[in-house]
Amino acid sequence: MSGSPDGSVRIGPLRLKNPVMPASGTFGYAEEYETFMDLNRLGAIVVKTITLKPRVGSYPHRSTEVASGFLASIGLQNVGIEHFIEDKLPFFESVRTPLIVSIGGESIEDYVSLAHALDRQALVRGIELNVSCPNVRKGGLHFGVDPEALRDLVARVRQATGKALIVKLTPMVTDLRPFADICHRHGADAVSLINAPIGMAVDIKTRRSKLGKNLTGGLTGPAIKPMALYCVWRVCRAVDLPVIGIGGISSLEDALEFFIAGACAAQVGTWNFINPRVTLDIIEGLEKYMVEHRIENLSQLRRTLVEEVPKVGTHRKWSVGVTE
Repeated sequence: MSGSPDGSVRIGPLRLKNPVMPASGTFGYAEEYETFMDLNRLGAIVVKTITLKPRVGSYPHRSTEVASGFLASIGLQNVGIEHFIEDKLPFFESVRTPLIVSIGGESIEDYVSLAHALDRQALVRGIELNVSCPNVRKGGLHFGVDPEALRDLVARVRQATGKALIVKLTPMVTDLRPFADICHRHGADAVSLINAPIGMAVDIKTRRSKLGKNLTGGLTGPAIKPMALYCVWRVCRAVDLPVIGIGGISSLEDALEFFIAGACAAQVGTWNFINPRVTLDIIEGLEKYMVEHRIENLSQLRRTLVEEVPKVGTHRKWSVGVTE
């Protein structure tokens, strides 16, 4: 092996120097993490979801720990598109890492308006459609579980922008493959899997939800990694579209599992709160892993899951995982 390994990834018109980035909602507007790391080492930066108007978010309590994870009901608290462009976007003039902005809305027109506004911003390199937020009353999951609504949304936003377009899908459907296929056929450059499944926690003393009036929230952290990994593997086998893996990634080993299952990139969420440098740890670990295993290009690692193995004592083969 000669030279440094190539960990770059292409998502539509966007080229990332490496496949690791923070997940929306866990990295603020990026400047909050500037003191912890060199932001230019990241493959991309995904900021928290932006809506047309500012949102104050959900009632307290907004989060609670659960076994192997975290329940959150933030309610898309954000400064709104106008303040984002005026007050937050200028920070990225000194950042070389590509910026991807997550957007959310209550209607297709909301998303289109946001896409138009961001399309005019040179500092924005990509848009991630949040069609799967589990803790807002309007919009949120609606687009992610309705095939016709998703089709119309992706097609309309594709017409509104030439930037890299990623759709973040929910696991709260029977089969994610047709939803990923809709995204592919109507212009998305990639899908990110998965957004947080809906969960709940009850205080047995008060018999109330630990999230108070919010009742339910999005389940994140290590608890959802097996589900996320399965969803990524299943979609990668069925749809010829780049997939960004999300869900319970806290280490290089976790990220490698997603690459082997087929993901082209990985987003780190909850673990940013525990170790603010986790993304850099994974990037540095991946570089060493590729050198040690003589992997020259990330494509040599992707989709290398061994799905058939011989049964001891026979020549019979079977598929590893859930039977189709």
